[in-house]
Amino acid sequence: MNTESDGADLGLRTWRLRFAPTPRNAVEARRGARCVLRSWAVPADARGIVELVVSELATNAVRHGRVPGRYFEVAMTYEGEKAVDVEVADASPNRPHLEDPDPAATSGRGLLLVAALAESWGVKDRCVGKTVWARILV
Repeated sequence: MNTESDGADLGLRTWRLRFAPTPRNAVEARRGARCVLRSWAVPADARGIVELVVSELATNAVRHGRVPGRYFEVAMTYEGEKAVDVEVADASPNRPHLEDPDPAATSGRGLLLVAALAESWGVKDRCVGKTVWARILV
């Protein structure tokens, strides 16, 4: 895992890692986030929320953002005792949107969870694909 501390003097810590778009790597993204959040001493209740947001966004990148030969990337920035910003980028141009899922459906609630747990969230276009981001207060 690559933990960077470009803005250490400002209390900022960053972590960024690329993954092949496989279901196993959505799990690995969450596991990596868990380790980094512990090393940053993010409070346990906030850690759980950030891990869930990473998991949901990584799963969406694998399921809906997969482009053959391209990776998805997970990045987190910790603003000591303020917030954790999560970004998941993939190569698909398809933008996610909130929908009311069928009550009988077993999936389709990921972004609803992100929207409920995050202070704010959104989508940014990239040259190739997009980045879905969320800000979680700690």
